[in-house]
Amino acid sequence: MAAAGDCGGPDSYRSPLASRYASPEMCFVFSDRYKFRTWRQLWLWLAEAEQTLGLPITDEQIQEMKSNLDNIDFKMAAEEEKRLRHDVMAHVHTFGHCCPKAAGVIHLGATSCYVGDNTDLIILRNAFDLLLPKLARVISRLANFAKERADLPTLGFTHFQPAQLTTVGKRCCLWIQDLCIDLQNLKRVQDDLRFRGVKGTTGTQASFLQLFEGDHQKVEQLDKMVTEKAGFKRSFIITGQTYTRKVDIEVLSVLASLGASVHKICTDIRLLANLKEMEEPFEKQQIGSSAMPYKRNPMRSERCCSLARHLMTLVMDPLQTASVQWFERTLDDSANRRICLAEAFLTADTILNTLQNISEGFVVYPKDCHEKIRVLSQQAAAVVKQEGGDNDLIERIQADAYFSPIHAQLDRLLDPSSFTGCAAQQVQRFLEEEVCPLLKPYENVMEVKAELCL
Repeated sequence: MAAAGDCGGPDSYRSPLASRYASPEMCFVFSDRYKFRTWRQLWLWLAEAEQTLGLPITDEQIQEMKSNLDNIDFKMAAEEEKRLRHDVMAHVHTFGHCCPKAAGVIHLGATSCYVGDNTDLIILRNAFDLLLPKLARVISRLANFAKERADLPTLGFTHFQPAQLTTVGKRCCLWIQDLCIDLQNLKRVQDDLRFRGVKGTTGTQASFLQLFEGDHQKVEQLDKMVTEKAGFKRSFIITGQTYTRKVDIEVLSVLASLGASVHKICTDIRLLANLKEMEEPFEKQQIGSSAMPYKRNPMRSERCCSLARHLMTLVMDPLQTASVQWFERTLDDSANRRICLAEAFLTADTILNTLQNISEGFVVYPKDCHEKIRVLSQQAAAVVKQEGGDNDLIERIQADAYFSPIHAQLDRLLDPSSFTGCAAQQVQRFLEEEVCPLLKPYENVMEVKAELCL
C-alpha cells in the first residue's frame, strides 16, 4: 500500500482543479517547487539582513545559499519529513545538505511560521496578480459586447416573468457592474496584505533580540529589511506565532463574492439559451449530448456555476479556523489551509478563464429577441388566455378606419426600441465613466486569449 503523499498518475486521485481545469500558471504558484523555493529565498533574505546588521555571517555563506535556491532534493526532503515529522526542519536539513558552509546560519533565530506564513502571504499576493488581469479581461470582453448591443431591445424579466423591455447591452451591464465591484475588492484585499515579517515563536521577537544582544532598534530594522526584500510595503506590528487568520477570511470572502457574481451571470446565460435569445460559443466538433446530437448545451456556463458553488462554500473554512485559534496559535489551521487557500484560487482561476472564453464568443439571435417581445406583448388580454384564441389586436387596429390617422405611424409606435427608455444611454455612460477607468491599469494585458484545458 502506498504511503500518504505518494499519490500520482492514473491509479490515484488528483484534484480536478489542477489536472483538468486551472491554468498552468496558477497551478505553479501553489506548487511544491514554488513553495519550497520561496522558503529558501526567505532564509536567504533573513541571512542577508542579519549579516548587514552585524551578525557573523560570511559572504561565502550567502553566496552558497544563493547558488542553491533551485537545487531542491524533494526525495531527501520527503525522507527527512517522514523521520522528523516536521516539514520546515526537513527542508532546513535538505537546504543545509547542499549548503554545508551555510548550514549553521539557515533559519537563524526564526520559527517555522517565518517561512510558512510569509510564503503563504507571498503566494496570496502573487495569485491575486494572476487573477486580476483575468477578471479585467472578462470585464473588457463583456463591455465590448454591451457596447455593440446597447440598443438591441429584449424582453426584461422580473421574477422570471415578462416585464418592461430593456436592451441586451443594458442587461450585460448588470453583470459587468458586479464584476467591477469584485475587481475593486480583489485589488483592495491584495493591497491590504501585510507581511508577517520576522517575529519569532510567539510574535515577541525574543530570539532576535537575543541574537542582537538586546538591541531593539536592530530587531526592528531586521523586520523592515526582510519585509522590503519580499516586496511588501509593511508588516504586522502584532502577531502571535502566525499572522492573524482574519486575513484568510478577507481573501476567501472576496473570492466567494466573485463566485456569486459568476454564478449569477452564467445562470442568466443558461436561461437565455433556453429562451433562444443568446448562446455561449459552440465548437464545430462539440457534442451537445451523446443521445441527442442536435442539442447545444451551455456546458461552459454550467461548469462555471458548478465550480462557483464550490468557491462560495470555501469561505467557511477560514471563518471557522480563525474562530478557534487558541491564544498565540494552534496547529489545527495547517491542514485546512493547505486545501482551502489553494482550491479557492485555482477555482477562481478556472471560472474566470471559462467566463472569458464564453464572453469572447457570445451568439445573439436578434430575431428571437424581437419575436418574443411581439408574441408576449400580444398576449395581454385575459380573454386570450381563457379562450385560447389568437390575439389579433394589431390586425384589428390596422383594419379599422377609426385608426386611419395613425396607420402610417403604427410600425414606429410598435417599435420595441421606443419602450427601452434610457437603456442605451445608460450603457454608454456606465462604460465610459466607470468601466474604462477601472480597466486602464490592465490595458497592456487585454489581448491574451482564454485557453480552456477541457
